[in-house]
Amino acid sequence: MEVLLEKSSPTTAILKVKLVKDDYQSKVDKSIKDYSKRVSLKGFRPGKVPTQIIAKMYGKGILVDEVNHLLSHTVSDYIKENKLPVVGDPLPNRDQTQNIDWDTQTEFEFAFDLGLAGEFVVDFEQIDGITKYTIQAGESDLENTIQDLRQRFADNTHPDTSEEGDIIYGEITQGEFNAKTAIPVNRVKQDEKTKFIGLKVGDTVTFDIQNTFEDEAAIAHITGKKKEEVAELEGEYTFVVEDITRSVPAELNDEFFHKVLGFHEEIKSEEEFREKIAAIMQDNYDRETEALLKRDVEEKLLEKTPIELPQDFLKRWLLESNEGKFTAEDIEKEYDAFEKSLRLSLIHNRIAETHEIKVEPDELLEEAKRIVKGQFGFYGEGDEMNDVINRIAQQYLMDREKDNYRRVFQQVFENKVYQLVLSNIKPVDRTVSVSEFEEVVKAIA
Repeated sequence: MEVLLEKSSPTTAILKVKLVKDDYQSKVDKSIKDYSKRVSLKGFRPGKVPTQIIAKMYGKGILVDEVNHLLSHTVSDYIKENKLPVVGDPLPNRDQTQNIDWDTQTEFEFAFDLGLAGEFVVDFEQIDGITKYTIQAGESDLENTIQDLRQRFADNTHPDTSEEGDIIYGEITQGEFNAKTAIPVNRVKQDEKTKFIGLKVGDTVTFDIQNTFEDEAAIAHITGKKKEEVAELEGEYTFVVEDITRSVPAELNDEFFHKVLGFHEEIKSEEEFREKIAAIMQDNYDRETEALLKRDVEEKLLEKTPIELPQDFLKRWLLESNEGKFTAEDIEKEYDAFEKSLRLSLIHNRIAETHEIKVEPDELLEEAKRIVKGQFGFYGEGDEMNDVINRIAQQYLMDREKDNYRRVFQQVFENKVYQLVLSNIKPVDRTVSVSEFEEVVKAIA
């Protein structure tokens, strides 16, 4: 066997493999012998079919399978042993691969195109200018959150007379058109709202469809028309009130506390409830700032670590490996996002290799347990509960259909790489208010 690598550029190469009969014949003979023991042919006892007959009937197919199997392992082993920075998968080079006559040939020559990542170095000293934000929530932020929660868990009442914020149900008509609908008073223009305030069941109100509501979406909702049809509507419509619904914010009581926090939480006072909500808010803010920090670190890694990639090869590989799923135009449109993801993956792998980062089985299990707790809402402590969580987490990792093991592995791996990067750079700490952080996020969106 002869394997030869010919580099045509820093990011492309051709791998040639030459096979002679001694490379594959013993494997072919073994496969024929094994096949003769399994095949059933009329006139022969099971397992007693002569190998000559098997070779005549199935020899070519067995030869093709064994040569392809040997070829696949040879290419893969060569790439691993020589630590080639391959991106994508090897693609057959049909121009440099001879036409094969499987009936007469005993020597074969194959060629594969390889895409390679250019040389690059990850320099942590270049990863600068990053800010680590801490959100300092104020009392007004807490109050707004609690009011939002009260509104989310509000009770619906049916008052006698409509007011600002109510939803009025009834029938809307114009000529032959009629439909049951709901009119939110807060979607009515300010100078038209007086028509919809003070209404009672049975009252009738007439309005101009184009001049009454704040936007086309509101008109579409009220008439049941498609948004693109709204411009064609005109004239006065009549609405007869059948019901009025008012949302009344939930009272600050035990029932509300349990609805918000769950029955596993024992809340003894409004003050304790506010403390719990404040802690949850801070956890959420911490996740938001951590997500932004991670995003900024990754963007800086990409900016400061240029990697030359074989664009033409990768586009061809994406097209051939996803045959029928995507067109060349689809791949062209999405290529920049794919290349960015690939470059980041190469950077992560280089950091892991340089710093000997490994993912241990117990780390995978702990991450799976964290996911399980979040998905199923497990609470409480104790050996029995821990055993349940542990068992479900193991089953979660074993679910091959959902590919959970790979996803959890990637999650743990990327987090370990990220934590190592953080320990080697110096973000600038900055404490901001909620509104200031929103402005920061808006500026980079």
